Amino acid sequence: MNWNSLSNSAIIKEVGKRLKEYRFQRKLTQQEVADQAGISIFSVTQIEKGRAVTLNVFLSVLRVLRLLNNFELFIPEIGISPIELLKLKGKTPKRVKKSKKQTE
Repeated sequence: MNWNSLSNSAIIKEVGKRLKEYRFQRKLTQQEVADQAGISIFSVTQIEKGRAVTLNVFLSVLRVLRLLNNFELFIPEIGISPIELLKLKGKTPKRVKKSKKQTE
C-alpha cells in the first residue's frame, strides 16, 4: 500500500480497520480493550470507525493489542552515516544550517 498517496482520513480509516481485525484475532471485546487501555469504549469505537483520536489513546490501544513492538517500523531511528560521524567527532548537531546554494 502506498501510504503517501492516501489522504489522512483514508489512512485513519485503514488503521482503524486493521486494529479491529487485530482485536478480533485476539478475541477481545471493545469493552475489554477499553478497560485494559484505561480509555472509554467510545474511544475504541472511534478508532475502529476510522475517526481521529489522540496519540495517547492510539498508543494505549496499540499496547493492549501488543503492537508496540512494530512501532519502530513506523518511525525508525535515523542512523548517522560513518562519514557524518567522523565530521561530528562526537559532537551532536544543535541546529540545521543551510548553505547559500540550498537557499537560492
